[in-house]
Amino acid sequence: MTEACPEIMTRQDGHVLEIRIERPERKNALRQAMYSALTEALNAGEADPNVRVMLITGTEDCFTAGNDMEDFLNNPATDEDTPVMRFLNLLPVLTKPLMAAVNGPAVGVGTTLLLHCDLVYLGADARLQLPFVNLGLCPEAGSSLLLPQIVGYQRAAELLLLGEAFGADKARELGLANDVFASADYQHRAREKAHQLAKQPAAAVRLTKHLLKQHQREQLQQQMAEEGKAFGERLTSPEAREAIQAFMEKRQPDFTQFS
Repeated sequence: MTEACPEIMTRQDGHVLEIRIERPERKNALRQAMYSALTEALNAGEADPNVRVMLITGTEDCFTAGNDMEDFLNNPATDEDTPVMRFLNLLPVLTKPLMAAVNGPAVGVGTTLLLHCDLVYLGADARLQLPFVNLGLCPEAGSSLLLPQIVGYQRAAELLLLGEAFGADKARELGLANDVFASADYQHRAREKAHQLAKQPAAAVRLTKHLLKQHQREQLQQQMAEEGKAFGERLTSPEAREAIQAFMEKRQPDFTQFS
């Protein structure tokens, strides 16, 4: 675990650094301290010459339900210096491979961070969702740029505008995951892939990642800045207030009063 945040666990096995989200009582929902700990762990992996691959995962039955709504409302991501924005802005500039092993819910940022991962492996029970519009918000983490590039415009529009959950097989079909494994051993299989990658020539791996991503880096950073500004504005919108209030009250939101 990190010193300041016991819900983010880290362990190094050979040249692989595993970062684990572990807050099962809240479906691994992310609070600000957890974002800071994730950033700290990724930066430590980047700086450690013995780390060649980083693997992020959750508990066996849940990746993350997204933001902890109570914490999120008390600490809104309204500027670039918030823990969530520091975490998101780090993802595009990582030089070492970042992998993900995902099962169960992967909601909001639980899905958008996967767009920045180099390899993604899902358990059969993975359920991904991008419910930003449902909450009166807008896409984040560069997803309005990356998602259409990966799945095409119409499919990206469907995932973002309707905000419906979808399963592991559809995620693989769309190109959002490399493979789907049985839920009982998806983490083990992902670790095998991580160790396989860690055995590759490290400098060649980093250079290949750089070349794969360099053409979109500047555009992605600009898009993320624009998304972040719009996201902060949307947080104070009447639609978002209604959606979040309805979520807290466990009722259906009513958007008919808004044009």
